[in-house]
Amino acid sequence: MPLIKNRQEVDDIWAFVPDDAPLSPGGCVTVSLGRFRSEMELLLARNTEIGVRLEPADDPHELEDHLDRLALIEVSFPKYTDGRGYSQAQLLRRRFGYEGELRAVGHVLRDQILYMNRSGFDAFETERADLPSIIDALEEFSAFYQPAADGATPVFQRRHGKD
Repeated sequence: MPLIKNRQEVDDIWAFVPDDAPLSPGGCVTVSLGRFRSEMELLLARNTEIGVRLEPADDPHELEDHLDRLALIEVSFPKYTDGRGYSQAQLLRRRFGYEGELRAVGHVLRDQILYMNRSGFDAFETERADLPSIIDALEEFSAFYQPAADGATPVFQRRHGKD
C-alpha cells in the first residue's frame, strides 16, 4: 500500500505485528495498544523504534506518558464513516503535544485527506488515492475558519493581523 508523507510517496520501514505473531528481533514495528500495554517493558527496551496502532475504541490517554518514546502512532480507520480517529489525532497533537509521525491507515479516502491533515495526520497509507490526488486534496482550500492541529492561521486571526 502506498505511503504518502510530506507530500511524497516514501518507502514504509514499519511493520505492523499482530498480537498473535512473534516480534522480530530488529526493525521498526508497530503493535496494538493492548500489546503495548501488556509488553511495554520489553517493547521499550528494544534497540529499535516502536510504534502503536490505535483502533477507534482505543483511548489515546493511555499513551500520554509514553509519547516521547513512540516514533509512530498509526490511527486505524476501519470504515470511512467512523470519525473517531480525527478526535484521537486532535488529542495527540493539540492536547498531548505529540510530535512524532501520526499516520492514518485503513479505509483512507481522498476526500478525507485534507481533514485528516487538519486534525494532525502527517502520513497517509492508502490504496484508494494516488500522490497527485492527495496533493490536490491538501491544496483544495487555502483558508480556514477553525483553528486545528495543522497550525494554519484561521481567517479571523489573519483579518486582525494575528499571524
